[in-house]
Amino acid sequence: MRLHLLDGTYELFRAHYGRRDTITGPDGIDLKATVGVMDSTLALLREPGVTHLAASFDTVIESFRNDLFPEYKTGEGVDPDLKAQFPIVEDALEALGVVVWRNVEFEADDAIGTAAVRWVEEVEQVVICTPDKDLCQVVLGDRIVLYNRREQKIVDEDGVREKFGGGPESIPDYLALVGDTADGIPGIPGWGAKSAAAVLARYGRIEMIPLDASEWDVQVRGAEKLAASLAGNLDAAFLYRELATLRLDVPITEELSDLEWKGPDMPRLEAFCDRWGLDPGRFRLE
Repeated sequence: MRLHLLDGTYELFRAHYGRRDTITGPDGIDLKATVGVMDSTLALLREPGVTHLAASFDTVIESFRNDLFPEYKTGEGVDPDLKAQFPIVEDALEALGVVVWRNVEFEADDAIGTAAVRWVEEVEQVVICTPDKDLCQVVLGDRIVLYNRREQKIVDEDGVREKFGGGPESIPDYLALVGDTADGIPGIPGWGAKSAAAVLARYGRIEMIPLDASEWDVQVRGAEKLAASLAGNLDAAFLYRELATLRLDVPITEELSDLEWKGPDMPRLEAFCDRWGLDPGRFRLE
């Protein structure tokens, strides 16, 4: 048995910006992304071996991380038509019979990471459906993997090391050094993907990197400037790493058995479709 965990926020953004059709509900409200996520989730459930599934959303885009760093990502600049669909798509997936985690204090990735490490010993494999590099930090051998559905690509622990230099445990350090524009993490001046990968492949964590480049035993272009930049921004680097580190203590109340998909809740699905002017026949699994 495998457990699939769906990055609902990513799916919603992907549907909003990736679909070319127009779907509107009462009062002209945009439902394109909602219907797109419903369609793609049903497509996932049609794949062999998909029996246990939960979807996690950033119900409120801000989180506890904004208290640590006000410049961390916010809902500012998000398309209002997209932002309005967060509560709608959460209701939609629940009507399809999928467990939904609505995250307010934490982020969607925190809940996914929590679930992955909690249940990895009870299943053959945990498949995290996202291309988000943040979640690479919980990849474990081939037991916890990322699945990029758009590219049909699986990323296991060897894949993480190949791409980022260090292992999953170094991903927060990588993001602290390089930055993550999607999350509002600026990174350390001068550090880029290649330099961070090379240095972390050797030292693993920020605190293990010598602040004097003459002590480095790895060849990296511009080592002196990189070491000086890290030394001058060390407190910031540790803060950025804290921001990039997933919280694995999200209070998920479900048991693994609760995530088994048993089909749509038809009365609820019909009521949802009636509310939003959609045809429930569109969302049949067959």
